[in-house]
Amino acid sequence: MPELPEVEIARRNLVRWFKGHRVLRAEADDTRVFRGARWKDFAALQGRLVSLERRGKYLLFTFEKERGLLAHLGMTGRFVRRAPEDGVPYSRARFHLGGGQVIHFADARLLGRMEPCPAGALWELAPVRALGRDPLVEGLTPGELQEAVGDSRQALKVALMDQGRLAGLGNIHAAEALYRARVHPGRVPGSLTPAEWRRLATGIHAALAYGLKEQRGDEPRYLKDGAHNGFLVYGRAGEACARCGTPVESLAQGGRTTHFCPGCQPAHPEAPERSRGTTRAARRR
Repeated sequence: MPELPEVEIARRNLVRWFKGHRVLRAEADDTRVFRGARWKDFAALQGRLVSLERRGKYLLFTFEKERGLLAHLGMTGRFVRRAPEDGVPYSRARFHLGGGQVIHFADARLLGRMEPCPAGALWELAPVRALGRDPLVEGLTPGELQEAVGDSRQALKVALMDQGRLAGLGNIHAAEALYRARVHPGRVPGSLTPAEWRRLATGIHAALAYGLKEQRGDEPRYLKDGAHNGFLVYGRAGEACARCGTPVESLAQGGRTTHFCPGCQPAHPEAPERSRGTTRAARRR
């Protein structure tokens, strides 16, 4: 499923494609991409794109006359720009631009989502209101990270992927961030030390920065078939860790595969640093 960097790349591409052009015609097919919404309302999304914002994995479009659109790529959704004569497989909705190009929303498995609505209602929609802090839009300090996930009883990586806690972080970049921080993905969040929270916040920013950098053309090159795997740990089960040489392992968490290095990311640190503010009496207990 697309994660924060891929959705942000899609947003930047769309802003570039719409710039200087008006939507002359918008059309959509009656598919379950519009489940829970009126697909015919998509046709009203004409004129100039006023703004396009991203929150987590959602895109929030605002067009002229206060017309809005909430979009989610789902598992296989993507936006592509083509000439009018070029067909696009699995195209579910289309923006015909004044410059002669057509922007398609293509989705083979129909797991994406589109919801036309008044622009003023976009931020009040339930899926948007339910999102947690967005690391790229709002920033993420170690303290803010601990506040977001520190009270979870789930495994740390599962908690990091909880969109109600952190918006946008997904399987790939959560695993990469934990590897960079040298923290085991199965740790209980409450067991992390101040130093580990600092390393993890830094690791999240670094993992997302890598995802944003690794793009070529209209999508990240690491998502293309046969692309070189430039990740530090993701997809490297059985390979030697580049940092310590220990074979990378994988485990199932929340229905997803997690890759980690048991050498760099021990499940039970031998001497964890105690949290600041712990009293002597608490330490004796």
